Amino acid sequence: MRRLPAIMAAAFLVFRFAGGLAGESDSALSGAAIKSLASGKVNDRSLAIAELAENASPRAREILQALLAGRLYHDRSGGGLYASGSDDSAPADIAGGGAFAGDRGTLKKVVINNGQRREITRVLNAFALTGGTAEDRRAASLALLSEAAPDLDSETLGRLLGNETDPGVRRNLEAALGLALARNGASSQADLESAVEYLSRGGQAVTLSALASLAASPNPLVAKKAADSLYWIRVARDWAGFTETLFFGLSLGSILVLAAIGLAITFGVMGVINMAHGELIMIGAYVVWGLQRLLPGQTALAMIISIPAAFIVSGALGLVLELCVIRFLYGRPLETLLATFGISLILQQAVRTLISSQNRAVDNPAFLSGMWRITENFSVTRNRFYILLFCLAVFGAIYAVMHWTRLGVEVRAVSQNRPIARAMGVRDSRVDALTFGLGSGVAGLAGVALSQITNVGPNLGQAYIIDSFMVVVFGGVGNLWGTLTGGLILGVANKALEPLSGAMLAKIFILVSIILFIQKRPRGLFPQRGRAAEG
Repeated sequence: MRRLPAIMAAAFLVFRFAGGLAGESDSALSGAAIKSLASGKVNDRSLAIAELAENASPRAREILQALLAGRLYHDRSGGGLYASGSDDSAPADIAGGGAFAGDRGTLKKVVINNGQRREITRVLNAFALTGGTAEDRRAASLALLSEAAPDLDSETLGRLLGNETDPGVRRNLEAALGLALARNGASSQADLESAVEYLSRGGQAVTLSALASLAASPNPLVAKKAADSLYWIRVARDWAGFTETLFFGLSLGSILVLAAIGLAITFGVMGVINMAHGELIMIGAYVVWGLQRLLPGQTALAMIISIPAAFIVSGALGLVLELCVIRFLYGRPLETLLATFGISLILQQAVRTLISSQNRAVDNPAFLSGMWRITENFSVTRNRFYILLFCLAVFGAIYAVMHWTRLGVEVRAVSQNRPIARAMGVRDSRVDALTFGLGSGVAGLAGVALSQITNVGPNLGQAYIIDSFMVVVFGGVGNLWGTLTGGLILGVANKALEPLSGAMLAKIFILVSIILFIQKRPRGLFPQRGRAAEG
């Protein structure tokens, strides 16, 4: 008996399942096959693997899985085969199922070579395509596209496709069927046209290569159809690339808006250049990390609680800084800048001393993990999508506070004309303190968002402080709409330039562009009326 090739073995067992044969063989492996599997000869082991493939039973699948995972052993004294569990439990007899009771020193691992590993993998993929879970079938169907020609013929793939209901598996099987038809020299024109249709639904490199080959076909109808499919695939990819750049740009812009909006409030009302703003962002991120440690296993709950907690902690810290330091430095911008820079160094060192100088990883809750597949070429990551929504929600809340509450009216009055507001009975010292606390609290919310896309460390805020000032200046000092618009524009511009010039050159180009823009429009996109404009 000659060795049965793996492709024929896989096709045979798939044909058995897909053809709907009644019953399922669960016969034990023959004694000759056991002897062959334990043999030191490569051909003998290949014969045993072929018999397992023909057996097409759950027991055969378990044996092949154990063989592939290196968990199959041969008893040199008794001659039996034993497989240990995935948890390295005691080996059990593959024939009778009884646990091995002898000396484990007599057990010798059954070793296979790379070629046999590939054969077993193909056979197991065939098992998965006919009786596995949806996830197993997706992986097995995707494995069919790993080579230019799939392991199964078009008839077998057609049978599998007719019985499949999962969209992802169907898409992979259609692509594999298209490959099989395209590579078959006996395919008719109708088959080749069907192959073009199937291949155009895939997006893998092997399917595009097959379409390119069909576009060079001597048959003019097939060649035209393949060329048209390649054109529309390129168009779809270009649009997907544009949409992806836009999404990631808006995502980056939303982070910049969250980091800058608190700075815009304090800078616009108080005229304070707060160099410790980045450390207030860092504190908010550490609040998320701390709550996850206090609530182990409750990642989603810790994330939800951290939103108000980060706002309160960072806001309270900002209020203390205003009352103890900044209040005594109004009208002295250079001293304020130096003082807040010193505070930022103190906060960084405090975190290094009390927590650690090493970065801390924050776990993403389930609803922020993974991605949504929108099209074949475009997917949206959940964490960045929710951060964009979070940014808009924070902006809406701040806008409501600034326009529909007494505090907001007083803040706008002080920012436009402090002496007149004071003459009207507004306590500007109270407004300054609450404004600085509000801006600091929003910085803490930015830290919550940043904790979901990067590691938390003492230097977290330093990476965003310069970008925050650029957003504020570009959008217009103290103007919320300017901050939102400026942040989103800079985010999209950054992501659009990165593929062309690299991340560092993109930042330099944007900085130079802002400098030139400020030369022509010193008050930014949306100038603030009142003191900010007069100064």
